[in-house]
Amino acid sequence: MDEEKQEDFSSEKVSNVTTWVYDKTGECIEKPQWVIQERPVTLYVNGREMVTLLCAGHHLEELAVGFLFADGFLQSYEDLEKIEVDAETGKIDIVTRADTSIPEQLWMKRTITSGCGKGTVFYYALDALLSRKIEGNVKFSPLQVLERMEEMHRMSEIYRHTHGVHNTLLATPERILLFRDDIGRHNAVDMMVGHAFLNRMPLDDKMLITTGRLTSEILIKAAKVNIPVLISRNTATTLAIELAQSLNITLIGFVRAGKFTVYSGRERIVE
Repeated sequence: MDEEKQEDFSSEKVSNVTTWVYDKTGECIEKPQWVIQERPVTLYVNGREMVTLLCAGHHLEELAVGFLFADGFLQSYEDLEKIEVDAETGKIDIVTRADTSIPEQLWMKRTITSGCGKGTVFYYALDALLSRKIEGNVKFSPLQVLERMEEMHRMSEIYRHTHGVHNTLLATPERILLFRDDIGRHNAVDMMVGHAFLNRMPLDDKMLITTGRLTSEILIKAAKVNIPVLISRNTATTLAIELAQSLNITLIGFVRAGKFTVYSGRERIVE
């Protein structure tokens, strides 16, 4: 595995707070609880304030780059001239050589989506039509799906302590490449995309595995960066399924208790 196997459980991600637990008899017990941190982070592109993301406050460079890449402000690695992260103030400055006039115009034409975790999430209404059909020919077995999901559960120490984050893996059928978590499933996916962008990692032979719902905006993010397989322990929406079928993405949900549901792209599964 390229990244650390054990998740960093530190005060930079969580806080210990005092809570009071009541039961049905009215008895009250004081109990310390680990709670995931939530921080606002503001992205500036070429000196212009673009968006404020609500996140757990870690892997900020990946988060910013992944968000901007997925939303069209960055087209290639060469577009990124400079990125400066000030974790104390929550300010991220990105300087790009790319022409951002069209993405900025589209940015004003927003559709409210079902996302959570970084304020109201937006996507362009025409994204599904503009996304390319995915041709990645990665093959995998049912056992590999179950094994990668089980590995993700074992890695998530912060989730076990707080139950306040979504987990995401970037993997091949054989092994895990990267683990990220955040209060929003979109943020965790953006971190994956940002890591791949900064390391010039091809994604057409990778699997994206998450604990979050499989919705249209997550599907579109995957399509934009050429990820052919999207897997979750949760459910999929009808629009996500329709988009997956039209974009040739393998969509798998409800990975739990030794089984899973395939919504589209069954031909990539080697039975």
